[in-house]
Amino acid sequence: MSATETISATETTPIIPKTCKAGVVVNPGPDFRVEVQDVPVPEIGPEDVLIKLNVTGLCMSDVHFMLGDWDLPPMSQFGVQCAGHEGAGVIVKVGERVKNLKIGQRAGLKPIQDVCHTCEYCKTGKETYCLGCVMTGLHIDGSYKQYIVSPERYTSLIPEGVPDEIAGPIMCSGSTAYTSIKESGLRPGQWAVFPGGGGGVGMQAVQLAIAMGLRAIVVDTGSERRDACLKFGADEFIDFKEVENPVNKVLEVTGGGAHAVFVTAVQSYPIAQSYLGHRAGAQVMCIGLPPAGKYNMEVNPSTLAFRNQSIKGTLVAGMADVDETMDFARRGKLRLEPTVVGLSKFNESVQKLKNGQVAGRIVVDFNKE
Repeated sequence: MSATETISATETTPIIPKTCKAGVVVNPGPDFRVEVQDVPVPEIGPEDVLIKLNVTGLCMSDVHFMLGDWDLPPMSQFGVQCAGHEGAGVIVKVGERVKNLKIGQRAGLKPIQDVCHTCEYCKTGKETYCLGCVMTGLHIDGSYKQYIVSPERYTSLIPEGVPDEIAGPIMCSGSTAYTSIKESGLRPGQWAVFPGGGGGVGMQAVQLAIAMGLRAIVVDTGSERRDACLKFGADEFIDFKEVENPVNKVLEVTGGGAHAVFVTAVQSYPIAQSYLGHRAGAQVMCIGLPPAGKYNMEVNPSTLAFRNQSIKGTLVAGMADVDETMDFARRGKLRLEPTVVGLSKFNESVQKLKNGQVAGRIVVDFNKE
């Protein structure tokens, strides 16, 4: 099956194998590796669907889960072997009490597999902050496994016209960026600065910002990232290895400071507030999640008060924002061009991501060796 192929509703119910391919984390911790193994296909409950993934995106959050360097319990505590939360594929089985989803529909797997649906956050559109959320790739196996279980009530569908290699990353990195930009409240014509804008989250954030009418400045390094960001419409690419003082350059280009800085490269947090300059009402939007105890911000409260500046964090996108981000891609406004690799490149690709050697996004195709 190709990366965008679906199963016709007139076809016979797909045959579900007993085992499937998966990228299993071995030796979790600083020296982890991902090994392709055959693992059992999971059983679904009466209100679940089984999705056969064609692809999974590789996200830096996966690396942190496998490293275990966030202030969270390790994957092993939950018996989880497979990271990943950027899956895209097709529904191949539905539970007996599933009412609306059908075999053959395209669907994906997000960073949060399910929420409680009853707390104040779930009831007010803030379900990603539900204290009872099930985190994909930490609490349950994630999209590094070809067959995955998703509850009908929290399954996101993929519209026609959005290839799986784009839809997978939208489940996390693309929609995460969109949520942050949306919550910043920036208006068309205002300046948005993206430290790390040449990475997987940042490059999608730049495109979405431009589609929303913002002016984008990327602070990153390397000709490959420069070319991609400028091609996708960034006003300026500031190479921090070539420009003596990137902060001063941003202040110069923006005429005094960014209206918002969207931090995806966690190493930039210590200087993030500086990009705001004297811009009143400007804000730092925290997207990237650094290892515990590293890259903390030293905030100057006087600047916040005198210039009405603020610092705000957003996590991942809820169902509504995932759908909205998908629509940007459907309309051709989000044109991620990921590097697609086969299963034999799984570990090599994850290690490149771990070592900061990836421009844009890498997507693993389960149908390619």
